[in-house]
Amino acid sequence: MTQLAVLFIALPALSLALLMLLPASVLACQALGYFFGQDSPPPAPNNPDGAKSPRLAVLMPAHNEAAGIGAVIAALRPELGARDRLLVVADNCTDDTALVARQAGAEVTARNDAERRGKGYALDWGVRALAADPPDVVVIIDADCVLEPGSLQRLAAACALSAWPTQATYLMDLPACPSLKHRIAAFAWMLKNHFRALGFHRLGLPCQLMGTGMALPWPLIRSVPLASGNTVEDVQLGIDLALAGQAPQYCPQAVVRSWFAASDVATDTQRTRWEQGHLMTLATQLPRLVRAMVAQRRWQLGAIAWDLCVPPVSFLLLAQFAVLAANVLAWWLTGQALGLGLALLGSGVVAAVVAAAWVALGHRVISLRQLLGVPAYVLGKLPMYFKLLAGRQQREWVRTERDNGGKP
Repeated sequence: MTQLAVLFIALPALSLALLMLLPASVLACQALGYFFGQDSPPPAPNNPDGAKSPRLAVLMPAHNEAAGIGAVIAALRPELGARDRLLVVADNCTDDTALVARQAGAEVTARNDAERRGKGYALDWGVRALAADPPDVVVIIDADCVLEPGSLQRLAAACALSAWPTQATYLMDLPACPSLKHRIAAFAWMLKNHFRALGFHRLGLPCQLMGTGMALPWPLIRSVPLASGNTVEDVQLGIDLALAGQAPQYCPQAVVRSWFAASDVATDTQRTRWEQGHLMTLATQLPRLVRAMVAQRRWQLGAIAWDLCVPPVSFLLLAQFAVLAANVLAWWLTGQALGLGLALLGSGVVAAVVAAAWVALGHRVISLRQLLGVPAYVLGKLPMYFKLLAGRQQREWVRTERDNGGKP
């Protein structure tokens, strides 16, 4: 009985504990980079006349954004140079998005295709529209996002000087009356999009693309496949670029902001779309990256694959708890303590990194007392993950109703 228990209980639990050390090691590395790494120097220009500002085009995909796109364009236009362009793709809109955008001073192209719906298709349409008069750099900004002053030119310059895809810091602001769910989600967003990305950046490692605040050189964006209904087309695009030899770089000096939906229901829908897409991408693209890394012997692909191993924080915490419980049971039944020790190590590392991120950044959006609500928040995600396991994934591009608290 003891041998059977070791074989069928202790060994699987030990294997799971070893598996969970992988995301824990990523988080530990990124935390060390954040606190002890050094910011990379500005990239060297490709050309002797690199001091000349690049000609850029802002590409803004928009689906039923008539209520807010005018203010977004008004905030963006002062950042554009005389040679720059702003092109809005009004994609399958049933409101006045195109009219409002034109009145605000943007170029507009409308796309209507009931069969092929998704942001990726809108981006592909926009790039085709720009091809008649191509810019040096294309900056992708969502229609519900605003750039901090000076960020557009800093982002475009970093991209032009390096000729690499470049990602700005992408943060989410709280609505006017934030709930506990909003605060926890904002902290999780900050952990993923800034704390972790900056940690890798300070170690000289690439980042993932985040969907908005992305700059790509024209020769690159015109050559990559964009037309897709993938709900996390940004992550997929970053992986495709890395596989093509140009992994995205992080530009912390440029900041783009959006805001969470005002209602908890809309916030849950928004987070569900992102988290389901991330988990599906992890399952399908991680083997692809590992195979390419081994075949091509490219360490940057290893860094992208390693970073992708970290699931959404709520899923990670649930998985860590489940693995810890399995190893406690295995230890009680078999006396084998190695799996329990590894599970405690992995859980401790994750908890330490989350605590460090809260001290560094998260205290701005959530108090220590409010963090006590995280377990209930994480358990509330179980139905969503069960739906994902059942194969029910949201794929359609749906606009999320937001409350921007009076901001553009």
